Amino acid sequence: MSRESLAAKRRRAVAVLDRLAPLYPGGEQALLEHRDPFTLLIAVLLSAQTTDAAVNRVSPELFKRWPDARALASASLGEVSEVILSLGFYNTKAKNSILCAQKLLADFGGVVPQTMEELTSLPGVGRKTANIVLNSAFGHAVGIAVDTHVFRIATRLRLTAASEPLHAERDLLRVVPQSYWSMINRCWVLFGREYCCARRPHCARCPTNDLCPSAGKAVQ
Repeated sequence: MSRESLAAKRRRAVAVLDRLAPLYPGGEQALLEHRDPFTLLIAVLLSAQTTDAAVNRVSPELFKRWPDARALASASLGEVSEVILSLGFYNTKAKNSILCAQKLLADFGGVVPQTMEELTSLPGVGRKTANIVLNSAFGHAVGIAVDTHVFRIATRLRLTAASEPLHAERDLLRVVPQSYWSMINRCWVLFGREYCCARRPHCARCPTNDLCPSAGKAVQ
């Protein structure tokens, strides 16, 4: 089989996204419950290696007790850990949440910054978290949030051969037009849950079956 050109790969990526966009409307809206940039930032920080549903179960109580950076910055590690006890790595996440709030207060007046460099200077905040916050809270599509769903789907679509999310994001930024960046994470998370599941993808009924080089093939 001949190697797919970058132009052909771009056309295929756009065709996939054009088919999925009407199925999963909502644009850049995050799937985590939040009411402002600060609560979104903490919710995304908590979501690492944990489902959005699990975070959404604990976040109402968390943000009821500590609704802003000033409040969370003065919280005790034990109290925050107790509220998010059901999440994986809860002690580390509680510590990072408090440290994040403290740095927000010290360096940014308690206001969530709007640049990648500033966001990733916060404890526990990497590119994925920063991309989601910039996109969903501020409408800034400066990158693509590559979580496990996006990484899996991009790999199966052969839009990347990267072995880790950071390099996968670089590939996707080359292949996908910027006008589509804001929709990818939310759209592909939902698509990954409904069709392109980790262990048993539903290739036979997938709306992008004919555009996917991996369709119908065994998944490791």
